[in-house]
Amino acid sequence: MRLFAKILHLTIVLFVLCTACGAFEASAAGRHAPRELTSWQMKWGSPDGDAGQEVPLGETRGWIKVDARQGTPELPKGISSAWTRITLPESQYTSPAVYIKTLYALHVKVYAGERLIFEGSRSYIHDNYSLLIPLSTEDQGTTLYIWTATLQDRIGIKDRVALGEHSDLLKDYSKNGLADIILGGAFLFVALVLFVCTFYLSKEYFSIATALSLVIASTGVLSITYSPFTYTFFSYLGPLSVVFFDLALLSLLPALTFLFEKIFGSGKFAIIRRFRKFQAAYSLFCIACLIVNTLSGNRLVEFYYVVSATIVGVIMILQFILLIACVILFSLRGNKDAITFAIGFGTAALTGAVELAWYYYRQGNYDLIYWKWALVVFILSLIIILGRRLALNHQQVVKYSRELELFNNELQRSEKMEIISELAASVAHEVRNPLQVTRGFLQLLSEKSGGDERKYLSMALSELDRASNIITDFLTFAKPEFEKISQLSVLEECKHIESIMLPLCHLNGGKMVLEVTGDLWVKGNSSKFKQAFINMIKNSIESLGEDGSIHIKAYAKGDKVFIHIKDNGAGMDPAVLSRLGEPYFSSNKTKGTGLGLMVTFRIIEAMGGEVRFISSKGAGTESITILPLAEAPEGSGS
Repeated sequence: MRLFAKILHLTIVLFVLCTACGAFEASAAGRHAPRELTSWQMKWGSPDGDAGQEVPLGETRGWIKVDARQGTPELPKGISSAWTRITLPESQYTSPAVYIKTLYALHVKVYAGERLIFEGSRSYIHDNYSLLIPLSTEDQGTTLYIWTATLQDRIGIKDRVALGEHSDLLKDYSKNGLADIILGGAFLFVALVLFVCTFYLSKEYFSIATALSLVIASTGVLSITYSPFTYTFFSYLGPLSVVFFDLALLSLLPALTFLFEKIFGSGKFAIIRRFRKFQAAYSLFCIACLIVNTLSGNRLVEFYYVVSATIVGVIMILQFILLIACVILFSLRGNKDAITFAIGFGTAALTGAVELAWYYYRQGNYDLIYWKWALVVFILSLIIILGRRLALNHQQVVKYSRELELFNNELQRSEKMEIISELAASVAHEVRNPLQVTRGFLQLLSEKSGGDERKYLSMALSELDRASNIITDFLTFAKPEFEKISQLSVLEECKHIESIMLPLCHLNGGKMVLEVTGDLWVKGNSSKFKQAFINMIKNSIESLGEDGSIHIKAYAKGDKVFIHIKDNGAGMDPAVLSRLGEPYFSSNKTKGTGLGLMVTFRIIEAMGGEVRFISSKGAGTESITILPLAEAPEGSGS
């Protein structure tokens, strides 16, 4: 108990100390936390231009109050520069700094009083500055004057200004736009991997995967080159970033339409293909304008801005509307790819359309933020569609491979049968006649002999009869066509077969059950029909053990007659089952030549049917014979 009391006491002391330390840190953080400045003053520059050389320290007229929650005021026509005046409050920061998250301008000068503390100038169209301005301890409580100049329709501080310790503000400053860089790098990596994989795809999917790679890569480049992180820490890459941004955007739009066309088709009146060709042509026109503007030293920058930004934005909205309409139509038709595409593209298109509309409504006083994350959803949907198509294609290939294997097996079997057929046709006639003559002389000798000679002659006659039967099987196999075809009653034929095979079944200790449902008729030759089924039933009888049974069942289903012969004999393993019907292959190694089932298959095939076997070792065998159902003959009483 004492030990427990000591532990409890120590726990309480530690808790109190931690609480006190936390309160102290919170108090310290409260004293040194950054302060948000939400209002300042602006003064428009002169229409003739202002280079920002003279700080308007003593001027009191022309200043307007700006609220951070309302954004930047509208730039008057003919004005391209402005002054912003921010009065810094008194503070006790050790290393003070001012953080301006978003400042719209192409040229910037920042003064602390009359002292210039920052200057930035851009010769390219990207007017989004992110500024972290270190101050001295003497600058606390002074007034900052920020001169800004632009060629666009917006100018000034967008949202907020923070005053605080330089180390605290540096965290927000360094993270501004970093997520866009990470996202863009991930896009580029995925695009590279996908593009490498395209070379292992079939021609059908090569163009789709390549277009998807271009869409993902373009999105990654847009995310990186639009990020304020790039222009803040790599400002010397600004002109190159603008060029890559425009090239990525001009590549993304036609590539996206091409991908849509490949997945869903060109649409009614080939509207998707025509729009894609228009986009490609306009993109080439914009690239030509980009080259001309670059070579002229940005003298045509305003014209190029209208061509590559304003008009392209309108084309993007039209593209979104067109593709969304097509996706809705395809989705209503039950296309699964269209539903997936609709979810992804609908999210991206709706987000992009809303942001563009808001951008134009605010007259450019808005930074597009959410389009990158909406494109993540869209690209995921495209990857899902491509993956699903590749999976279906793989399943189709596997299916075709199996069918090809079956076809090859059937072809090999047909070739074997053809060889045996030709051999049987050429040999059977030549051998049968000498056998018949020999059998006749042996029979005469048998009648005049006695004792052992008669026994031996009887055995010779039996072997000649067996050879004659084999030759008969060869002839049946070689010429399965029937000289006499009639309509056969399945019930009568099966009863006849049962009466023939029943004694042999009883002799092997088995029983036989016949079940024929309905009045069934097939077309064929009666003797060949009996021969085929006697061969199958004989095999079943030979496989029976104790308490063996054979169940013969016949019925009609549709326009087919199904005849099942099922036994509970020894059964066969898959290796034996796959070779049934091959020449000279027999499941019974001690009996038979393998010609019986071979002849059976040929007879059933000649009747327009097929035979299937189901068997497993120790569980018996079932043969299923499927024959075309024939009409009952007139006068049969059916």
